[in-house]
Amino acid sequence: VQLVESGGGLAQPGGSLKLSCVAYGFTFSNYGMSWFRQAPGKEREFVAGAWSGGRPYYADFVKGRFTIYIDNDKDTLYLQMNSLNPEDTARYHCARARTRNYARTPGEYDYWGLGTQFTVSS
Repeated sequence: VQLVESGGGLAQPGGSLKLSCVAYGFTFSNYGMSWFRQAPGKEREFVAGAWSGGRPYYADFVKGRFTIYIDNDKDTLYLQMNSLNPEDTARYHCARARTRNYARTPGEYDYWGLGTQFTVSS
């Protein structure tokens, strides 16, 4: 199993960015997938989750700014982020859930990508 994120970089406040996570080595559509983020000095926190046929769910701080979606044909998880602010600066990781449910804690995930870093700054 391998998860490979991409799409990080630099964005301006109010801007947009899309992250991708390609999955290898398992049947992507059978698992829940999520995005987490970790800023320096802070704990890893849940951002958004989804599974094939399920309803996406989000952390409260997303407030309608982010959209998570899945492309099963490409075994890829995406996170479209709009209205970015400096507090969104972090390393973003995708993760595979142990089950298909509304998992929000790191312990409910069994595989993680190395992450992609992006910074929101003017």
